[in-house]
Amino acid sequence: MRKFFKILGGLLLVLIITVIIAKVWADKTYFDEYDPKLPFNVKVTGSEVKDETVDFFGITRPIHFEKILFSIDARKDESIPVLMTLPVKRTGKIPLIIFLHGIGQRKEFIEEICTPFNEAGFAMACFDQSMQGERKLKGKGISMALKSIVAFRQRPWKTINDARRLIDYLQTHPEIDPDRIYLVGASYGSITGTTLTAFEKRIRATVLVVGGADIKLMLDAPVIKEEMNNAALHWIAKQIVSWIMKPADPKNYAHLTEDTPVLMQSGSEDRLVIPAAGKALYEALGKPKEIRWYPCDHPGLRKEDAGIIVQILDEARDWLIEQDKPFRAADEPPPPPVLEGSPKI
Repeated sequence: MRKFFKILGGLLLVLIITVIIAKVWADKTYFDEYDPKLPFNVKVTGSEVKDETVDFFGITRPIHFEKILFSIDARKDESIPVLMTLPVKRTGKIPLIIFLHGIGQRKEFIEEICTPFNEAGFAMACFDQSMQGERKLKGKGISMALKSIVAFRQRPWKTINDARRLIDYLQTHPEIDPDRIYLVGASYGSITGTTLTAFEKRIRATVLVVGGADIKLMLDAPVIKEEMNNAALHWIAKQIVSWIMKPADPKNYAHLTEDTPVLMQSGSEDRLVIPAAGKALYEALGKPKEIRWYPCDHPGLRKEDAGIIVQILDEARDWLIEQDKPFRAADEPPPPPVLEGSPKI
C-alpha cells in the first residue's frame, strides 16, 4: 500500500510540474498568433447611409453616416466581421478610429456613438470580439462550459491580434490615411486597448474610457462581489481567474505605450472598474498621458449618468481632433473647443 501511494504521489508531482510548464509556455506564447502576411480575403456584405435617430443610454440623438459591413481573415479559417462608418461628405484620405467595444457589447454599438466623430472628419471601425455578436459561441451543457472557459482565456489575445489585422487591412484602404490611425477603447476594450497600444506603434494616439489594470484589484469591484454574494467563493474565484488570465493583464505592458499619447477617462464612482484599478493603469502607462475623472458610475449601470457619458465621448472626440491637428489643412474650420477637465477625486 505504501508503494502504491508513493507511485500515486510521483504521478501527481509529474502532473503538477507538467501543468506548470504548460502554463508558463502558454503565457509566453500568448500573443503569438498574429500573421501580418496572411491574405485578407475581404468580403463586403452591405452598405447604406444612415440618417435617423438612436437611443443612447436613454437620450435620443441624431445619427448621420455611411455604414459599410465587411469581414477579413484574422487567422486561417477564422474571419472577423467589421462595421465601419464614414462621413457622408468626405474628400481625400481621412483619419480612422478603431473602437474596441465593452465585454458584453457588439460592433453595432458604434452606430450609437459614431456621428460626432464622423462629423469631425474621422472614420470609425469596430469588429465583433470573440464570444460576441456574429462570433457568439454555440452549444450547451458541459461542452459549452468548457468551450466558454477556453474562449474567455483566448478573448484578450484574439481582440488585440484581430485589431492589429484590422489595422493591416485599413492601411491599404483607398479612403483611409494609413498614418492617421487612432484608438478608442471602452471598458473591456480599454483594458485590451492598453496592450494593443503597447504593441502597435501604428496607433498615433489612444483614448481609454473607464479602463483599469491589475486583475486581482479589478475583481474586487462591488458589482462582481454582489453578483457572487459569497466571500469565500469570491476569494477562490479571484485567485483562479487572475492565474488563468495573468498574461492578459494590461499592467504587464502599459509601460510600452511610451511616446504614444494616451487620454484616460475614468468614473470616480465606478462600481465595475473601480477607481483604484483606473489609478493602477494610469500609473503603469508610459508618457505622455493624461487622466480625467468624471462623477459617474460605469456606463450603463446608472441611467442618470447619460449626460456625463455624452460629455466623455465629446471630450474624447475633441482630444483626438487635437492629436490629428498637424494633418489637418490650414484652411479647415477650427475644431470645437476642448472642454476643461472634470472634477478630480
